[in-house]
Amino acid sequence: MKQFDFDNVPDRRGTSSCKWDSAPNDDIIPLWVADMDFPAAPCIIDALRRRVEHGVFGYVKVPDSYYKAVTDWFRKYHSWNINRDMIIYTTGVVPALSAIVKALARPGEGVIIQSPVYNCFFSSIRNNGCQIIDNPLKRVETPDGFSYEMDFDDLRSKAAMPSAKVMLLCNPHNPAGRMWSHEELTKVAEICRENGVTVVSDEIHCEFAMPGYEYTPYATVDSNAVICCSPSKAFNVAGLQTANIVCPDTETRGLIDKAININEICDINPFGVVALQAAYNEGHSWIVSLCDYIHGNYRMLHEFFASELPELKVCKLEATYLAWIDIAPLGISSKDLEKLALDKFKVWINPGDMYGQEGYIRINMACPRKRLEEGLLRLKQTVESLTIS
Repeated sequence: MKQFDFDNVPDRRGTSSCKWDSAPNDDIIPLWVADMDFPAAPCIIDALRRRVEHGVFGYVKVPDSYYKAVTDWFRKYHSWNINRDMIIYTTGVVPALSAIVKALARPGEGVIIQSPVYNCFFSSIRNNGCQIIDNPLKRVETPDGFSYEMDFDDLRSKAAMPSAKVMLLCNPHNPAGRMWSHEELTKVAEICRENGVTVVSDEIHCEFAMPGYEYTPYATVDSNAVICCSPSKAFNVAGLQTANIVCPDTETRGLIDKAININEICDINPFGVVALQAAYNEGHSWIVSLCDYIHGNYRMLHEFFASELPELKVCKLEATYLAWIDIAPLGISSKDLEKLALDKFKVWINPGDMYGQEGYIRINMACPRKRLEEGLLRLKQTVESLTIS
């Protein structure tokens, strides 16, 4: 298999990068927002270069080849057969989630989430005037850290609530790093089907399966589900703003399509259309190499905490490139630790409270290994400063 270089990356400072140029100083290592530092796959860059050379960037008519790229990818690599008529394109998974909540739940009705979970789940629900119904994940200890599992008894209770209309599922889960199994997803489908709750699954991290784990598209266990997917995370093209909603039910799809138009997120840009096709038609070997590199970063991070910060446990990573760390033994809030690390030790991490779980931090590992190692050393200095003070 062709090898790709993930150790040498361009300097992103001064490129209007949210991840890098939001930092107050140039000496900060950003390990926060879920944005990789790696250039997009070469096949994507080449395709975009050809498109730029054309020189005209007007409104886009999404071609048949776009839909074919989506359906071929998921059929070939994930055994998920999608009919092109099921696909609604839009600008991103977060706008998609907001539009779907608008379409399927009225203001005041309930939407189930499983905290800790991606922060935009909370805002998508609240911004539509709906109520959050939390079905918290259960932490389970492991020999070298911890993990999470679903609380199905609680889910059954929450799904039975008269107000519950929708469940937002994160598959794979951010920030817990779980790659939900076929068995677990089947239980979710059974519970929600029995209670008339529509499952909307955010599968934006689906390509990041760590060794020994396999992504199960939720739609393969629940034919009535609504799925949100995009090449944006896997191929680092989030700024090109392209995502897809897959919805098999004609009536539900009509409601979502109406909400997409009400929210004015029904048009995508020409570069996103080109990038998706290049990624799905030619990018498989690159994503395989990328996942291998990220797994190496995770192994390094895990070993670092075990030897240098043994009081802080690391959540077992089955998917994504996001490490979830228990900082409760430090006796400091996650937001205060974020501020201390950023202001004094020049490393930027995410506080766990933004995901609905205090006592944790999230670290983005999708960067060159030496950069990650330096960021971890700075985090160690942050922790040591708490002991000294």
